Amino acid sequence: MASELVAVLIAVSDDRPMVLTLGAGRHLPAGPLEAGHRSLQTGLRLWVERQTGHVLGHVEQLYTFADAPGADTPGADTPGVDAPADRTILISYLALTRIDRDEPGWRDWYAYFPWEDQRAPEGRALVARIAARLADWARQGPPALREPRSQRIALTFGLEGLGWDDELVLQRYELLWEAGMVPESAPPGGAVVPGLGMAGDSRRILATAMARLRAKIRYRPVIFELMPDSFTLLHLQRTVEAVAGQAMHKQNFRRLITQQDLVEETAEFAPETRGRPARLFRFRREVIGARRITGSKLPLSPLR
Repeated sequence: MASELVAVLIAVSDDRPMVLTLGAGRHLPAGPLEAGHRSLQTGLRLWVERQTGHVLGHVEQLYTFADAPGADTPGADTPGVDAPADRTILISYLALTRIDRDEPGWRDWYAYFPWEDQRAPEGRALVARIAARLADWARQGPPALREPRSQRIALTFGLEGLGWDDELVLQRYELLWEAGMVPESAPPGGAVVPGLGMAGDSRRILATAMARLRAKIRYRPVIFELMPDSFTLLHLQRTVEAVAGQAMHKQNFRRLITQQDLVEETAEFAPETRGRPARLFRFRREVIGARRITGSKLPLSPLR
């Protein structure tokens, strides 16, 4: 049974969350686990550096996918079922980094999941169009599946007053996959929703990484790994909004950031800012050193 190591490298540039890709944006950096690798992480780091020239910093294991070659179902890694000998185990990792140089292969993750960007009316309008198409799919299904499908659509896309849950990235993608509305599952000549496709399970793995990061910024100050050493509070807010795909109330955001003692002022001001100069801040050393502070949360209060 072969094992493949897959890396999801995330950065934020110009208020856009970016993912490092290969093969014209269709693949994530990956390579097989080899006998000479001392550990899974060692193998992953070697493959990423060899393929992209990027040296990884902090990484964490994301998820293990165990789909058989040619499997057509996103949820094929069923617990309790023995994997066939020729199955490839995909062991994915998430790494947060910064774009410090002109590296090829960085793509906006919303190019793959445009409906996940709810910061502007265009994203919300796209969700409405997708929901209408999914409703048609549910009505045309077997009678026993119509109501369960309608309930899943409402839950995953925040309809009927349920509200948008930014962490349900994978569930939304898998619902669209099941409906044959993404390039990875659409029948020949079938209509698909906007969004670039990827090879194999790459888009599924990316969706898992997006959901993980969106969840983590609620209870760990990991956002500092995506920020420069010093930044304005507006830059910090826009970075959080870019990852979450949601707009936030400016004053509430700043109040919560300062109340939780995540940042400290520097003596510097941002250059070339309009109007009153903006103070530069940095994350407190204790935040950077610990990577986790009990009770500290970045505020996610969307404006809808």
